[in-house]
Amino acid sequence: MGLFGNNKKKIIEDLHKKSEDHCKEISKEINELLDDLRTDYDENDEVINEFSSFVDEIKTKLSPEDAHKLMDFSSRLNKVKRCAKKGVEAMRELARDQRKVTSETRMEYEEYFYAK
Repeated sequence: MGLFGNNKKKIIEDLHKKSEDHCKEISKEINELLDDLRTDYDENDEVINEFSSFVDEIKTKLSPEDAHKLMDFSSRLNKVKRCAKKGVEAMRELARDQRKVTSETRMEYEEYFYAK
């Protein structure tokens, strides 16, 4: 009889278990990726500042066009840093949203079981 038979609650419990397992696995993977991304970002956070200091030191020793190229390159590296920071923030938001959805889904299943 499928969903309309006596096994309705058992089927829903199985779906709940599978859904929860999938959510936990996705959360675990997101958290691992976030940790890796955050670690890499933190390790390289000061590189741009160090490079900018180095550029300031040597730009007077270069020709005007080489100094301009170096400043342009430094500016593009700052954009890369901003992109990396946004990536870390986006992954953090994704992790938060995944935890929220998992919690809401769990509460919906619990409401169903207590209502029946």
